[in-house]
Amino acid sequence: MKAPEVVRAVGAAIEVASGLDLAVADTRVLHNSNKLALRLLPCDVFARVAFAGREVFQAELEIGRRLAEAGSPVASLELRVEPRVYERDGFAVTLWTYYEQSRQEVSPADYAKALERLHAGMAEVDVAVPHFTDRVAEAQRLVASRDRTPGLEDSDRELLSSTLRSRTRTIRERSSPEQLLHGEPHSGNLLNAESGPLFIDLETCCRGPVEFDLAHVPEDVSECYSSADQELLRECRLLVLAMVAAWRWDPDDQFPDRDYWRVEKLNELRAALDRTEA
Repeated sequence: MKAPEVVRAVGAAIEVASGLDLAVADTRVLHNSNKLALRLLPCDVFARVAFAGREVFQAELEIGRRLAEAGSPVASLELRVEPRVYERDGFAVTLWTYYEQSRQEVSPADYAKALERLHAGMAEVDVAVPHFTDRVAEAQRLVASRDRTPGLEDSDRELLSSTLRSRTRTIRERSSPEQLLHGEPHSGNLLNAESGPLFIDLETCCRGPVEFDLAHVPEDVSECYSSADQELLRECRLLVLAMVAAWRWDPDDQFPDRDYWRVEKLNELRAALDRTEA
């Protein structure tokens, strides 16, 4: 969010929390992209704020509640208030438990074990979410539109388009088992809590093979994940690289350091394709 929007979003979160008798004298911005993550003090609540109508917080709340009840490694909703989406001043706000971060880094093995536990819990949750190919289709539409990605060179546009198309086809042809997935279980969505690793940001949940999730984590983590199909994982990594690169070329994308990452992800994709074809 841009600076004026951040001010309004913070104000909306404060109004919501205060209206629920949660004391707020200070706020700290923990993350800012298309959504805002805040720590509210002294009540010590983690707030997620998005533009109303552009979020899927309701599904996230339901999935998070069911996974937490099953003991899956996910952040819990704030227990002192009703678990629902609150709206103020054009913003949607959800309230979650705040966790202190551990000083010890999460090892690749612990990261992989947490993801395995998450997938085991998700396999038992039946909820309507998009298929992973729906997310790919969004990236394809972005790449296909010169109006929506005006800065993308024709050669890069063709690279992204062909990769998204070919890798999706290859993954679908394998007919691998599919289930509920996190959608983006990268390190930015992993809390290193004192009690152990916890996943956050469940609004990206989708259905697909677990290898699609594994494509978002470092290789030393996926190597520790039991039963992964390594050939399928390689295809998913190429697909995810192309998707992420496409999103960075959207002028409305608010990912930090977008101008750097839009070029870096294209370079990573070319290098990965060269290794695959070598």
